[in-house]
This record gives sequence, C-alpha cells and structure tokens, in this order.
Amino acid sequence: METRREFLLPLLLQTLLCTSAARGGISIYWGQNGNEGTLAETCATGRFSYVNIAFLIKFGGGQVPELNLAGHCNPATDSCRFVSDGIRACQQRGIKVMLSIGGGVGNYSLTSREDARAVSVYLWNNFLGGRSAARPLGDAVLDGVDFDIELGSSLYYDDLVRFLKSYCGRGRKVYITGAPQCPFPDRLMGAALNTSLFDYVWIQFYNNPPCQKIFLGLPAAPQAAGSGFIPAEVLTAEILPVIRRSRKYGGVMLWSKYWDDQSGYSSAIFKSV
Repeated sequence: METRREFLLPLLLQTLLCTSAARGGISIYWGQNGNEGTLAETCATGRFSYVNIAFLIKFGGGQVPELNLAGHCNPATDSCRFVSDGIRACQQRGIKVMLSIGGGVGNYSLTSREDARAVSVYLWNNFLGGRSAARPLGDAVLDGVDFDIELGSSLYYDDLVRFLKSYCGRGRKVYITGAPQCPFPDRLMGAALNTSLFDYVWIQFYNNPPCQKIFLGLPAAPQAAGSGFIPAEVLTAEILPVIRRSRKYGGVMLWSKYWDDQSGYSSAIFKSV
C-alpha cells in the first residue's frame, strides 16, 4: 500500500471544500507483522475505530482461499482461531473489524459472476455470519469485508460486493470498505465502487460521491510506503482542517499497526482527526 502525495494534495483542495467540519476516526491495518501486538492490544489503545485484518491473499478461480497473517499465526495449522478473542474484544469496544482481501502480494482474481458468488459464500460462511467447520479465525463474526485489490483483473468485483451486501437481509449488517488507489477512478476497483454499496473508503483520497464516508489514507512512518509520508504536524495543522469540512469525511487510515508502533503517528494525530 502506498499513498501518492502528488495526486493527493490537489484533490484535497479541489474536491472537499464544503461548509461544515466533521470529526472522524482512525482505521488501521493489522496482521502483517508479528511484532505489532495482538488484535486485542491494538483495540485497547483506544485510538482506532476500525481494524482491517490483512490479508486473504488467495481466492477466486476455483483456488482454495488462503489467509496470511505473517508472524501472528499459521492458518494452515488452525493456529489463528485464537484471533476470535481479539475480534470480540474489539467489537465490545464498538470497533468495527473487517477482513481485508487482496493486498500487494498474492494470487487472486474473479473469473465470472458465478465465481464471485462462490467467493461471497466462502466469505460469509468462514468469516461473517454463516457456518463452517473450517473458520480460519474461529467463531467470531467479523463486521464486513475490506477490498484492497491491487493485482490482477478488475472484473466481477462489483458482483462480489452485491453478493456480500445481499447477506444483510440475514439479520446482521455486512460492512463493505475499500482501499482504492489514486488517481480516480481506480483502475481495479472503479466498477466495484460505482455500486454505491461501500460504507467506507480509505487509503487514496479522491472524489467519489456515492460512497458514504471517505478516509484519508497515509503511511504511518516514512518506511511504510515508497512515498507519501506526511509529518503529523503538517497533517494536523494544514491538511485535516481542510478535509474535515467535507460532509463525506470519515477520518484517517494508517498503514499499518506495526509502523504506527514505531512512529507513534496515531497518538500524534488522534485528537485532531
């Protein structure tokens, strides 16, 4: 994940000058470094409103889906089921917890509308409100699915979004969030975003009126991305006062929990978000 500042700053000024200021939350990605603490510890900081568990790196095309949580645990040996305790601990604090699918490394794509349907059934039964004996993260029910599609084809993700949203009729809302790239429209997620079914959009900042909440996505440290790091003092003094005027403003997304631990970025911006 990376944020391209050369595209970001002009859009901040051009698309978000509205009349009233809004207050948002911080979304964080967790799961890609075993030294970032547990999920429960992440939520216990009190700084985050949304946590994306990263990543389901393989799905679609008849493949056996594969979850990768780096140094935290090995899903292949069922050792990630303990994460359910962390999911519940976060949710008890009112924090939304999503499964992030995709990422910058993996093997994923959708080959047809029926393939999208099959992936939605897998996600529902193994991470959301359905039932399966093989749930990789245990029996906790996640709040939704985060789309971080950075590889492969753009096809049929709009179908996947619709299928996932159709489960909302089964007694529990399924949140759909996304991490589109800048500039707009995103090459891989444009059609999915145009469904107008996303609840929150983070990472790259752009004008996409159908989405309900837009988050400014940033690397939490200079080393977290190839470019785009904005010092906390610049963010709080110069950028957030502008974008908070948008009625669509939702907050800030940080990549990732590990890099945030190194820099203390979320602590520095928390009161200004």
